[in-house]
Amino acid sequence: MTNSTGAGGVRQRMPYARRREQLLAAALGEFGRRGFHLTQMEHVASAAGVSKALLYQHFTSKEELFSEVTGAIVAELTDRMRTAAASTHSSVEGVRAMVRTLFDYATEEPAGWALVIRHLDKPEVGDDLRGIRDRMGEEFAGLLLRRRRANPALSPAELAANERRARLLAPLMYGSMLSMVSWWLEHPDTPRRKAENMAVEFIWLGLDRLRSGERIRFED
Repeated sequence: MTNSTGAGGVRQRMPYARRREQLLAAALGEFGRRGFHLTQMEHVASAAGVSKALLYQHFTSKEELFSEVTGAIVAELTDRMRTAAASTHSSVEGVRAMVRTLFDYATEEPAGWALVIRHLDKPEVGDDLRGIRDRMGEEFAGLLLRRRRANPALSPAELAANERRARLLAPLMYGSMLSMVSWWLEHPDTPRRKAENMAVEFIWLGLDRLRSGERIRFED
């Protein structure tokens, strides 16, 4: 497939890496808009302005194409979260940084965010995307355990108990964050700062009450 005209009017092929990048961008838009099951290879080819035959020269199947797209999303988003968590000194600031990272990604990469939210909980297509949840869980657990891991007074058994508790709490933290970002995108009249603060307060104040030992007595 050609895309430019060189000296003497000779058509030149787009470099392989650049073409592949173009195809992945088109696929991201289609998967985010239609979902995996409704997206066909011809949709991606049409969006990229190429033939389906050329698309198959780069990707042998829709599954391979989807895996490439989601792999890139996981790599970028987890790198952003890792950087955000490492840039803070307190757990609450770490939570705030993680919240801000998700809001940033959702506004800067709307197609990527749409793909994540659409497919994250679908086991038949979401295996690669679940790497995002695993990474978020690790980062949140690390934030919760930051002070405890640095406390020499804690015994190995006490630290292990804290780690188990943190890994139970982590899904509640990132689940509420994903929900808040999606809600805010659907209600843009709400100031972003207000939505971010609500997410941080919901997560942190709830965790603070749990850490203080407050519990609800449930009747079986």
